[in-house]
Amino acid sequence: MKIFSCIKPVPDPASRLIINETKTWIKDQDLTFVASEADNYALEESLRLKEKHGGEVVVISMGGEEAARVLRSGLAMGADRAIHLFDPKFKGADEFAAAGTLARAILKDGGADLVLAGVQSDDLGTGMTGTMLAEFLDTAHATVVVGVEAAPDSKSLRVRRELEGGINETVELPMPAVLTIQFGINQPRYASLKGIMAAKKKEFKIWSAADLGLADGAAGKAGAMYEVKEILIPERKSKVEMISGTPEEAAATLVEKLRKEAKVL
Repeated sequence: MKIFSCIKPVPDPASRLIINETKTWIKDQDLTFVASEADNYALEESLRLKEKHGGEVVVISMGGEEAARVLRSGLAMGADRAIHLFDPKFKGADEFAAAGTLARAILKDGGADLVLAGVQSDDLGTGMTGTMLAEFLDTAHATVVVGVEAAPDSKSLRVRRELEGGINETVELPMPAVLTIQFGINQPRYASLKGIMAAKKKEFKIWSAADLGLADGAAGKAGAMYEVKEILIPERKSKVEMISGTPEEAAATLVEKLRKEAKVL
């Protein structure tokens, strides 16, 4: 079974984030990047499926050196090979452009039986890239997955999805398919020293937009479906007002404020 595991590099949650001069994103030049947390769960699930059914796990990521680092970490955890999508033309991609680029790379590599990704990224958290990727690949998909049972011989899957209110549903899918993996589905492993040493000898491909045959208008910011005009730090608007007087007076004042200021009565 051939499994692709998508990994997105995101700023370390411990980082202090500062909005850049154009107010369109954060200053990321000096930040430390790590794999998005949900993508670690997806990679662990990929490795467990490989250990149970055989095959290979390919980790794939798009970006600069930060993407290369999370890919090397994925190789150290046990992935068989890596594909790094590296090109200035990829910069500024939204979920649509990223999904299209990932799909082209997966197809160029011969396709996959399964593509796993985190349910959402730690930075944007839209949860859309995985479903768009399935559309580009023209495959079935399931989101918010908390359990996976694969039957490679029959090219089918049985997955459990987490719904609202703590309810789970079980669905059956044909392979190939795309799954977005929920937080907590498993316990991601740590890379061992042996794994770190072995990762240095594993295949590490680097593909550009030209390698994927992507037109200039289909990659990165040029291929995005929306443009970020400005990002802002939320303003603190709440305030605390102490009401004095006897209990009866305080109650009357509170009711008056709820009626005239808050307008909830």
